[in-house]
Amino acid sequence: MDGGKRTELARRALSGFVSGPDAPTKATNLALKKVEASQSVILVEGISDQIAIEALATRRGRDLDGEGIAVLPVGGAQAVMRYMRKFGPVGEHLNLAGFCDADAAQTFRRGLSKAGVGNPQTTSDMAGLGFHVCVEDLEDELIRAVGTDRVEAVVDSQGELGAFRTFQKQPEWRGRPTGGQLHRFFGSKARRNLRYARLLVGAVELARVPRPLDAVLAHV
Repeated sequence: MDGGKRTELARRALSGFVSGPDAPTKATNLALKKVEASQSVILVEGISDQIAIEALATRRGRDLDGEGIAVLPVGGAQAVMRYMRKFGPVGEHLNLAGFCDADAAQTFRRGLSKAGVGNPQTTSDMAGLGFHVCVEDLEDELIRAVGTDRVEAVVDSQGELGAFRTFQKQPEWRGRPTGGQLHRFFGSKARRNLRYARLLVGAVELARVPRPLDAVLAHV
């Protein structure tokens, strides 16, 4: 597959979502405008999380805009407390939900407490408040749910299987589990993790959707 075709496939995968160096700021600002007309807000760390939730909602037949639900990428876990306070019980009293990577769980838990949403001590407590924690992160959840063979087929459909095979031969990654190789491959370019978030949500069997994604949608 030539470079032009690969570029076009990448463009299609990100159609409707922001990209580029200022994408995090633009995505947050666009989502904040939607919040103005919403009753519920799903708080996530970044754009790939937003893409995954919105893509899954479409597959589940949900119309988030029509239901008054906004997905807000906050631009990193450290910013989440600000939005919990702004939109939670001490602010605008909106219905809050969200999910995060494992290494952000403590930050989310502290934010929920300080924002008056609850006083969660464990991930189970967080889940009871509508906030869910990935085993590792979004990419890990999706790779395990889809399965490495099928994930490789998705990579192949984007004309990147050759690039992935070359990556696998790098000394630091040679011989490692395929799931870990795919995880690092998706994170090796700024836009790659964004478009594969959408593509893998499209590829996963609905009965195998990662629990953090399904549980968040079920809460709102």
